[in-house]
Amino acid sequence: MKIGITYNLKQPARAGKLPRGFEEFDSPETIHAIAEAFENNGYRAIRLGWGLEAIKKIKRDRPDFIFNIAEGFEGRNRESLMPAVCELFNIPHTGSDAYTLALTLDKVQAKIIAAHAGVKTPAFSVIHPGIKPGKLPPFPLFVKPVFEGSSIGIRLTSRIGNRKELEEQLHWLWKKYGKRPVLAEHFIEGREFTVGILGNKNPYPIGTMEIRFKKEITPPSRDFIYSMEIKRDWENLCEYIAPPKIPASLSEKIARSALAAYQSLGCRDIARMDFRVNKAHEVFFLEANPLPGLNPVSGDIVILAKKMGWTHEKLVLTILRHAMERYGISR
Repeated sequence: MKIGITYNLKQPARAGKLPRGFEEFDSPETIHAIAEAFENNGYRAIRLGWGLEAIKKIKRDRPDFIFNIAEGFEGRNRESLMPAVCELFNIPHTGSDAYTLALTLDKVQAKIIAAHAGVKTPAFSVIHPGIKPGKLPPFPLFVKPVFEGSSIGIRLTSRIGNRKELEEQLHWLWKKYGKRPVLAEHFIEGREFTVGILGNKNPYPIGTMEIRFKKEITPPSRDFIYSMEIKRDWENLCEYIAPPKIPASLSEKIARSALAAYQSLGCRDIARMDFRVNKAHEVFFLEANPLPGLNPVSGDIVILAKKMGWTHEKLVLTILRHAMERYGISR
């Protein structure tokens, strides 16, 4: 069986500047590790890439199945393009469909749907360029682009304490990332957790992981913020704890919220759900990532899986197995 892999590769920095999409895109090591997992188990791996290049290779090599981790380049529908191509060519693929990938990249719509399913989310509003902000949630706020992932647009300065700081952060976001909507939500003071979910008809969590500071950073912060500065130095700054040291009742509460969000958003095969938990043990949904990074060393869901006793290869093959079962395909 020929398994095609769709992806975007990181591009080298020029003059000390990181290109658009660098944080979201995958390294050659990630693609190699995924391909190796397939080839070790009797499949033939075909590296397809993304966009027109991938379409040419699909027409030429005719893969039987596609393992999709492509992020796309621009726009809020960018993650949907390769799943839409798979549908066009009638080729089964792993992961969520085009609709869910577009829906979850829009953090506002994802929150609305998750909240409708009974999943608590912080109070929020959307700020549009050129329009004076209306009624805002209570300060402190946390602001970030509506249509980005991989902590793009998130810095330690994203935690906002007053109107002046908000204006400064909005100015910086719009100057750096363009005039795009910004999500402003009430900042939940507390702890940060992520949950890895697999499966379809009966999805299940592979585990819950707390992410927190390993040591003091500059500037000091009372609450953990998984910002770009932190992610770029995660080995020195972050501590990943799975299973987390929390009461069983809270762990179950987080898992239930993750499963409810996963199902309400129509996720398939795999996703990672992010939460904040306050001192009263209230669980707040932040966002969903149905294209979680699968870097064999630094991917959050890979770190979580390894702490729960999984190998990278087992995780990749389990994603593929769930997708094949969904299509009624056997080896």
